[in-house]
Amino acid sequence: MKSIVSKDYQRVIETLISARKSRDVRQTAVAEALGKPQSYVSKIESKERRLDVVEFVDLCRVIGVSPTEIMKQAGLIANDE
Repeated sequence: MKSIVSKDYQRVIETLISARKSRDVRQTAVAEALGKPQSYVSKIESKERRLDVVEFVDLCRVIGVSPTEIMKQAGLIANDE
């Protein structure tokens, strides 16, 4: 069965998880800041729930990293852009 999650999307999510953990931000804190249950963040990180672009930007803001930096670290845009 073909995955509905692309390799690029997987890299973005893994980069978000790494950014969250490196800043010592718990899923519960992210969820609380977004006004969502912890399961919302868990499902995103386990790739059970797909993010839209607005949710992606909101997550980046809460974690404390720029969306551009996540995209660069995930290898989706060049570092000089």
